[in-house]
Amino acid sequence: MRTISIISQKGGAGKTTLALNLAVVARSAGCSVAIFDTDPQASAYQWSTWRDGDEPPVIDCGSPTLLPVKLKQAAKDGVDLAIIDTPPHADIMAREAAKAADLMLIPCKPQAFDIASAQTSAELARSSRKDAFVVLMGGPQRAAVVYSDVADVIEGTDEMEGMGVALAPVMLTQRAAYHHSIAQGQTVTEFEPDGKAAEEVNNLWNWLTTVIDIPLGHTKGENA
Repeated sequence: MRTISIISQKGGAGKTTLALNLAVVARSAGCSVAIFDTDPQASAYQWSTWRDGDEPPVIDCGSPTLLPVKLKQAAKDGVDLAIIDTPPHADIMAREAAKAADLMLIPCKPQAFDIASAQTSAELARSSRKDAFVVLMGGPQRAAVVYSDVADVIEGTDEMEGMGVALAPVMLTQRAAYHHSIAQGQTVTEFEPDGKAAEEVNNLWNWLTTVIDIPLGHTKGENA
């Protein structure tokens, strides 16, 4: 089983949106996937109730001590990919999620306070010796100068030291489909499969499969 932990110490960074959209596109690609909701607000779990029990399953896991136990059980149950959605301002849970991760994703809006906050998650990735990427979320579709400046801050330049983590080459921009789909218990690849938001999520997933070896073709409940 592979584990992707989505970690940001800042609220509103887009962690749950990223987790849900990745989980659904992973399942459509043939993965048996489970979402681990470690946020006391349980937004991912609420979303799952709006789906009337449809896959992928969301596992409520509000205690750091329960996370490794439930991950181990998921692996025994044949889950190929675990996606951990973490709460903001939660050092202990963030450390547990980082420890369990094969890959860390750090969602971040292209704004000064958000980028500054991402530094904490980048430091966690470095101390955990885990591969990590910043995924830009909720920015404008066209802002080349802004994104160039953000890339310089995150990855560094000859004159400026970066965060020590890489910037994902795909971003999820500000699109209404992300909000409308979640409210209906869906994700963008279900809500508007031919839309621009769905294209972004598919591109992000395709890139992820080149970064981490994710088992495919074992969707839970289906024959491989």
